[in-house]
Amino acid sequence: MSAPAFGPLTVVDMHTGGEPLRIVTGGYPDLPKGTILQKRAYVRDNLDHLRKILMFEPRGHADQYGALLVEPDLPGADLAVLFMHNEGYSTMCGHAIVALGRYAVDQGLVPPGETVTLVNIECPCGLVRAEVTMQGGKPAEVSFESVPSFLFARDKTLAIGAWGKVTFDIAYGGAFYALADARQFGLKFGRDSVAAFVDAADALTRAAQAAIPLSHPDADDLSFLYGSILTDGRDAYSGEPTRNVCVFADRQVDRSPTGSGVTARLAAMQARGQIATGQKRVFQSIIGSRFTGSLASLTHSGPHKAITARVSGRAYYSGKAEFIIEDDDPLSEGFLVR
Repeated sequence: MSAPAFGPLTVVDMHTGGEPLRIVTGGYPDLPKGTILQKRAYVRDNLDHLRKILMFEPRGHADQYGALLVEPDLPGADLAVLFMHNEGYSTMCGHAIVALGRYAVDQGLVPPGETVTLVNIECPCGLVRAEVTMQGGKPAEVSFESVPSFLFARDKTLAIGAWGKVTFDIAYGGAFYALADARQFGLKFGRDSVAAFVDAADALTRAAQAAIPLSHPDADDLSFLYGSILTDGRDAYSGEPTRNVCVFADRQVDRSPTGSGVTARLAAMQARGQIATGQKRVFQSIIGSRFTGSLASLTHSGPHKAITARVSGRAYYSGKAEFIIEDDDPLSEGFLVR
């Protein structure tokens, strides 16, 4: 075996509700100092080949997700993270926050508390506080309080391919999502294939991206539509779980209920008077895994009435690995077959 073309990339793999998180533990060069958004831009413009190596086949897959820990810039942050996926770099990821909360305690990045350990995580969208419940001295369930989140556009209607007119909202939960009732596409959870949901959600994302300009009061880099979330239509508060699937980036399917997506849904629900502060909802994913979500506070984000949400879930380890490249490997930087 020839010498690798770069320092070995080492990772720890976890999952939250079935959604993978590949945490980079070694192999990246040091990044220039700056804000988290400047670091995100630097990695995107200069080190994107490393994302492809980690996310793409043969080391990853089309739905792989990753986290690169970087030097924090915000006061009070215990760690900072850049999120990566099959298309690029997102601004917020709730399932990753849940996993990183546990990881930070296990790795001694923060001193453990007796019953709860607080972990302040700097994300491209802002500072997110995770609360790690301790059981027998070990981390268990992790909750986080979101950045200010809001309903951006309500009851928009567009003609979407063969499905005709579809009505949807756009809400921000650390990233912007289009939210629509799956029944408008003739889809039902438990009956129709994941591929059918992907086609419908991707079509909605592309149509909304073309028709509706987005803006965020904090930074232009946050002003993009990350994906679409199709729901079962059970938005009004009840004791029953509500189901959704998030399709983001390049037709990537979230196996979890989507932490930032749950936050966006809660912001839309609150704006419509469908949920009150302190009420809990259970959100179920395409594979049946669950997050619990509730309104933590009422606030503002620039001109928008906003909320912060509290989202809870559990993360588990699934492995660790070291990746190399051989000099003569023609597929060294990875590929995707879909």
